[in-house]
Amino acid sequence: MALRIVVIVGASMAGGRAAETLRAEGFDGRIVLVGAEPDRPYERPPLSKELLRGELPSERVFLRPAEFYAEQQIETRYGIRAIGLDPDARVVELESGERIGYDALLIATGASPRRLQVPGTELEGIYYLRTLRDAERLRAALQAASRVVVVGAGFIGAEVAASARQMGLEVVLLEALAAPLLRVLGADVGHYYAQFHREQGVDVRLNAPVAGFRGQGRVEAVVLGDDQEVPCDLAVVGVGVVPEVAWLAGSGVALDNGVLADEWCRTNRPGVYAAGDVANWWHPRLGERLRVEHYDNAQNQGVAAARSILGRGEPYAPVPFFWSDQYDLTLQYVGHASHWDTTCRRGRPEDRSFIIFYLHQGRIRAALGVNRFKDVSAARRLIEAGVVVEPERLADESVELRRLLPR
Repeated sequence: MALRIVVIVGASMAGGRAAETLRAEGFDGRIVLVGAEPDRPYERPPLSKELLRGELPSERVFLRPAEFYAEQQIETRYGIRAIGLDPDARVVELESGERIGYDALLIATGASPRRLQVPGTELEGIYYLRTLRDAERLRAALQAASRVVVVGAGFIGAEVAASARQMGLEVVLLEALAAPLLRVLGADVGHYYAQFHREQGVDVRLNAPVAGFRGQGRVEAVVLGDDQEVPCDLAVVGVGVVPEVAWLAGSGVALDNGVLADEWCRTNRPGVYAAGDVANWWHPRLGERLRVEHYDNAQNQGVAAARSILGRGEPYAPVPFFWSDQYDLTLQYVGHASHWDTTCRRGRPEDRSFIIFYLHQGRIRAALGVNRFKDVSAARRLIEAGVVVEPERLADESVELRRLLPR
């Protein structure tokens, strides 16, 4: 089949980069970019940091100027959701009633915030942060508040707590588990970050599940599982996200924690691809499926999917990478460790500069660096090389990490 029409559902980082790549690679057919949000593709990392604190204007987060898409003859449908897919007829249905045929379809619909299912969630003053418009509304609310409660000490919750504290607000950070980031980074790192937030003046409360919200029309307090109430002017909830796949119901596209795809970003239906936060893809080097909710993957997988659509792809098998900025700490994570049997540390947390290696059977599966930029770069190369390394050598600061690479 001659490739003449590519439809991209999701005007996200992945969708935006895919559209750009199609044109950059010489595709001269029709490209239609559909987005549920009213804005053109943009970067999400600043939303919980510089933009939220008012240090970055909204215009600076967009991938491209507004006129870029018209200049590149990329048709856009912003503020319109896709509501159905017929992969046999190769048609996407939009809520506007428009039906768009395609030769190739890229699903890049990302994810939506997981909503708390507790009493009081209908009250005003409870915020979720995912989109640019969410960030702008929350920024205005924070500027008028004095006390904020953040529910969930994952990356988004911790970054919002840090930003609110830097804005001079009184902040309470609630985490249902025994430590922040426990499932991803382990207890030691979680407790380090909890302590660091406390040193910045955040009231961090662990083992503190939320049972509800209380207020007269507007939230006035967060109710904990032990019936204790935490007063607030507003609450921000960051308890994870869920893949945006409801519109694919009945389409036959295989779903399981997102859209199932192979290492070429292909789904089980001909001509249908997936990329970004919504894609649960097979990683050939790791030998398992991954669904990664971070900037680096969304950007690179969008490019990889576009090249696969054009028949120029190659297996997408990156060393995963993400980062989180909180106060003057930059956390960087490379690799993927769903499990590990050994950890070791280089550097001292009290110096605010260290790296932790997560190993399985002698090989580094992942590394977490805090203000350790060169070490994280070297760790990425060690993970790619798959070398067996003694933990003692990784921990020994007199041993240069790059010297551990095979010659």
